[in-house]
Amino acid sequence: MKDTKDMPVILAVDDDLAVLEVFKLILERQFKVLTANSGQEALEILAKKSIGLVFLDIEMPDINGMQLLRIIKTKYGKNLPVVMATATDKAKMAVEAIKLGAHNYITKPFDAEEILAMAKRLFVREKQPKQIYDFSLQAQGKEFANIIGKSKKMQEIYKIIRKVSKNDVTILIFGESGTGKELVAHAIHNNSPRKDKPFIPINCASIPENLLESELFGYEKGAFTDAIQQKLGMLELASQGTIFLDEISSLKLDMQAKLLRALEEKEIRRLGGSKLIKVDVRIVSATNIDLKEAVRQGKFRGDLYYRLKVVPIYLPPLREHKEDINLLVGYFFQNYNRAFGKKIKGLTEDTLECLRNYDWPGNIRELKNIIECLIVLKEDGYIDVKDLPFDIFVKNKLTKTFQTEGRLKNARKDFERQYIEAVLEKVNGNQTKAAKILGIHRNAILNKIKEFGLK
Repeated sequence: MKDTKDMPVILAVDDDLAVLEVFKLILERQFKVLTANSGQEALEILAKKSIGLVFLDIEMPDINGMQLLRIIKTKYGKNLPVVMATATDKAKMAVEAIKLGAHNYITKPFDAEEILAMAKRLFVREKQPKQIYDFSLQAQGKEFANIIGKSKKMQEIYKIIRKVSKNDVTILIFGESGTGKELVAHAIHNNSPRKDKPFIPINCASIPENLLESELFGYEKGAFTDAIQQKLGMLELASQGTIFLDEISSLKLDMQAKLLRALEEKEIRRLGGSKLIKVDVRIVSATNIDLKEAVRQGKFRGDLYYRLKVVPIYLPPLREHKEDINLLVGYFFQNYNRAFGKKIKGLTEDTLECLRNYDWPGNIRELKNIIECLIVLKEDGYIDVKDLPFDIFVKNKLTKTFQTEGRLKNARKDFERQYIEAVLEKVNGNQTKAAKILGIHRNAILNKIKEFGLK
């Protein structure tokens, strides 16, 4: 029997038992699936279990889906994603559900691949602990509840967000992966007149090219073989709200042309349709590559680039505002300590110094993942330098002690000695483990220990 202990948990709610069986068949290989065939049963499960995603039918006899959605959003907040399930003729109700905080909707009969892909995308986005926002409100203030940082560079970003949020301009956020581009997009939306309307993020690189157009613009019944009912696109669902197009550089040129037309004309046409539909939506996009260079190479349309970049916002890599590392570490530490039910006391000053000395090529996302890993693996007490991942630990040791003066031959020997010493320290003197990491025979490391006079 498959162990579901560590699998993400999905709750499917529908008064039709056959529909619940369909959800289980589609999802149970990759997720733990709980089912409820009434609104009351769903609330009882939510009160007892930690749920990561809810598929919710709109029409049920005791508590209808719209009422249940309001209860879930009031009681469990925006962190719990809810996807509405509806019949074709109830699509307008699904749009209302999006405005109330639902993340998306699906229509019956279900498309198995669509449901599975949607579940995967939402679990990637919503993995953060439920309490993550509480600490940020204390640390940064309600205005920028999801962003942590008090450095001069971050203060400049807050100033820009304040200015652009009130004006309905198109914004391009650029910066390396892991710098928090979606958080800034959220902050812009949450401080704008559109804050009570939908915020819909789309990662353009994560959606297959053949599905992206229908995802953005929707389609009419019969538009293609599998189009058995009408589907509203994200631009339509985000009406009066904000749509965030992440990794915008991954769009193909023909798709860029269609997006440009939608931006210029403020109207779309569903796949297979003839009717032009007006859309009132704010576009915030993001990229981690140099779009200007992509334009020069003919990979990105210049007219779309300048249309998206009315106001550019640059997010600096973490190595350029290391003074925020202590605050970020405290933020992640507190939340993961709570999320995993741990009582770890903190990090030693040497450990914090080690984190400050590291260059963080993966930026804030890398720091977040490392703190999560440290909390999971540590049983109690303080997190020490030796608890850190190998590359951070060893690089810190070499940075602090390696000399850059003298002849190449001596420098090479000095580096070898210090590198072996750092590896031995990391593995608590275990020569077999050290030899494996270094890719040499245990006898060779014994000779090196003797040659360099290491303890």
